[in-house]
Amino acid sequence: MIFKSSWSGRLATTLLSVLALSFGLAQAEAATVVALGASNTYGKGVARNQAYPAQLQAILKAGGKSVRVVNAGINGDTTEGMLRRMDRAVPNGTSVVILQPGGNDRRQGSPDRTSEIQSRLSARGIPVIMMSNSMLSGLPKQADGIHLTPEGYQMLARSIAPSVQSAMGR
Repeated sequence: MIFKSSWSGRLATTLLSVLALSFGLAQAEAATVVALGASNTYGKGVARNQAYPAQLQAILKAGGKSVRVVNAGINGDTTEGMLRRMDRAVPNGTSVVILQPGGNDRRQGSPDRTSEIQSRLSARGIPVIMMSNSMLSGLPKQADGIHLTPEGYQMLARSIAPSVQSAMGR
């Protein structure tokens, strides 16, 4: 009886170790995608789960991808602001950055730092997917004519998902 008890205890310990290791590997394999941008990245006027980064994460996960999409959008942000907070917003190990500069540079008279953001991310080995304002045209917008509706964000997430998957290389 002692042998069986000892054997089953070792088996249980081994199984728990394998499960813990598997969980740890699954967590380590999860790709991080950072959506860096202004109000249309943030999801101004909609719930957080309706903004395109959250919807993109749901689409990628439904497709079997182990991914976490971080919403690093700030209402009213300029590319100068994005550049200043980029190192904080885009941690080492990030798989892909979706950059949506918005139109605040022009409205606020701020210099366009898009190419500098792209260069710094490239130097870190992080692929950048550019999301230009033209990608927003024709999508359903809120009454302000600038920010998307939940349906518009869903359509945007669907349209960018293949590019994100390709950049992730998974």
